[in-house]
Amino acid sequence: MNNFPRLHNATWPGIVGKGPDSEPVISFDTMLEKTAAAEVNGVKFDGIDIGLFDPHIDLDMSDHGIKRLAEKVAGLNLNIGSLVAPIWGGPAMGSAAERKTFVEMVRKSCEFGQKLKDLGVRPYGVVRIDSASSVETWSKDPVGNTKLIAQTFREACDVAADFGEKLAAEGEICWGGMHSWRAMIDTLEQVDRPNIGFQADMSHTFLYMLGYNSPEDRILPKDFQWSDREALTEGLKTLTKALRPWTIDFHVAQNDGTVFGSGSHDKTGRHCLATDPNGRLDIAKDAGHWLRDDKGELTKVMRHICWDGCMFPNAVMGNQQTWNDILAAMIKVRENHGWEE
Repeated sequence: MNNFPRLHNATWPGIVGKGPDSEPVISFDTMLEKTAAAEVNGVKFDGIDIGLFDPHIDLDMSDHGIKRLAEKVAGLNLNIGSLVAPIWGGPAMGSAAERKTFVEMVRKSCEFGQKLKDLGVRPYGVVRIDSASSVETWSKDPVGNTKLIAQTFREACDVAADFGEKLAAEGEICWGGMHSWRAMIDTLEQVDRPNIGFQADMSHTFLYMLGYNSPEDRILPKDFQWSDREALTEGLKTLTKALRPWTIDFHVAQNDGTVFGSGSHDKTGRHCLATDPNGRLDIAKDAGHWLRDDKGELTKVMRHICWDGCMFPNAVMGNQQTWNDILAAMIKVRENHGWEE
């Protein structure tokens, strides 16, 4: 039985898309408990990926608080993998003060992650970032704003390198300078640091092919029909060939081909349940486009993969069967594209 990549759940879906304009936040402990309780034929999640932001995590918590967090997670036989840096108070293409804040949030996140490593609960994972900037604002000066984002990311990479961390830029259409596959590659190339990479998400990154927020970068034809599986597969091959060399973090997810937003979160790829009949992806098969190279060989780049299911209703996330179904989908991905160590 394959035991790599490790299978992780994310805790931030308890926050993202929640709040005053939506449903109440789901607590960190609840997300942790649902993850730990999930089981399919004796297989359980190996860990969690976490967002370092309120109300789940206090980025400035004491060393004692971090130790208690590590003990809580380890006590449930889980690891911690990738971390999401709370950089949204300082747009990467903002003022000098805002960009300084961005880099400082990355520094704090890397320091937090180093302490988790020292406590033995974080054996792998990266720190995730985005531009914290809207596509609309970016589009007012694409060249200049991309240069600013790249400059900020370079400074963040240099800080992260001091902690032995890699930064993964999130492939989501709602972030300026990262909203299309070509824009993302342009940004990453301009950053030009060995510890910068791409975070692929089967739901978010999927929409790159449809040209949302960047029609000129559309991969699938305008008259594309969802029944044309051959065209979809070819589109995925084109997308992943371009982005796979940059990919250092991977989210398994389902998508119905539409955009969605709730609470304060801008519209992005709609995460669907693993069992959603409207899902456009063959999760186990299509994950292989990211986890295997052009020749079909395993890349083994990702030591763990994570399920990301943001903006599900609280009633859905409160149902333990939801997490069992998600785990079952993750297990199939590992059975098809994993390995044994």
